[in-house]
Amino acid sequence: MEKKFKLVSPFSPSGDQPEAIDELVKGVQEKKQHQVLLGVTGSGKTFTIANLIEKVQKPTLIISPNKILAAQLYAEFKSFFPENAVEYFISYYDYYQPEAYIPQTDTYIEKDSSINDHIDRLRLKATSSLLERRDVVIIASVSCIYNLGSPKEYRDMCVFVEKGKEKSREALLTELISINYERNDIDFSRGKFRVKGDTVEVFPAYLETALRIEFFGNEIERIREINPVTGETISEKQRTLVYPARHFVMPREEIDPALGRIQEELELRLKELTKEGKLLEAQRLEQRTRYDIEMIKETGFCHGIENYSRLLSGRPSGSRPHCLIDYFYASSMDNPGDFLIVIDESHITLPQ
Repeated sequence: MEKKFKLVSPFSPSGDQPEAIDELVKGVQEKKQHQVLLGVTGSGKTFTIANLIEKVQKPTLIISPNKILAAQLYAEFKSFFPENAVEYFISYYDYYQPEAYIPQTDTYIEKDSSINDHIDRLRLKATSSLLERRDVVIIASVSCIYNLGSPKEYRDMCVFVEKGKEKSREALLTELISINYERNDIDFSRGKFRVKGDTVEVFPAYLETALRIEFFGNEIERIREINPVTGETISEKQRTLVYPARHFVMPREEIDPALGRIQEELELRLKELTKEGKLLEAQRLEQRTRYDIEMIKETGFCHGIENYSRLLSGRPSGSRPHCLIDYFYASSMDNPGDFLIVIDESHITLPQ
């Protein structure tokens, strides 16, 4: 049974809010593409939108112009919808330096970045919630329109485990590795799993709790949600899904053709650079790209894999990459486009 949006607030709409809510609801029901809600600071626009969401019962993406305003909205909507999935999706970089090359001195400056682990978890939590339920509000910054992995691959490669079903321990381990989980029997942290005899413990990359899956022969005997620190059982589960540890995933059988496309484009670019007499640039490009190809071949991932997203997914040149909005479309397959997008501070957000 689908969970419904339930607005929790000690306040009720007042002043111009009831009329604004009714007009917005009417516009959504009439499938208007654009509506504008105007109001001075402190007039309750957030509360008005929360009432709209409860009345139309649609997944909603709220885009804010920056991280600070996004965090404020996240806190407000969390309080309005405590029983629903209110998620947070912003850029996970604490620090980012793009790669660069200075041919005069043959200096290559490698891309350097620092990823915030907590925000990375929240991003993965947002997409996993979106694909498994309808009562979802995602508060995002403008980075939500940036490159993200394919929602189809992300959903299709989920690992499904069910109590009483036949599945060998080795088959489960292979599936977990294919979706970028790492085996580490000592450091049990987010995105890793460990094995103890007939028991496999998985720490999903998007949760704060872990899973303990116990086998009896080739049958799943028990599934428990546990505290990853103490090992204490939180709840018993009949079945569960484990979503990929990263947004960029693809089946093993698709990796070789994708690497072939990367190789073809590399050869074309090397010919262009050589023809222009840019031999140092060509050498550096070849060295970097071949290293990435080997990493993808061996592990299914490399740092900066988003740079190859078009070739990995087989999209034509010039086409846009997948982004968070595509996950909303994937979440409403029976009725594509059945969701709301709210642009906060649109005079600042839209120009970005």
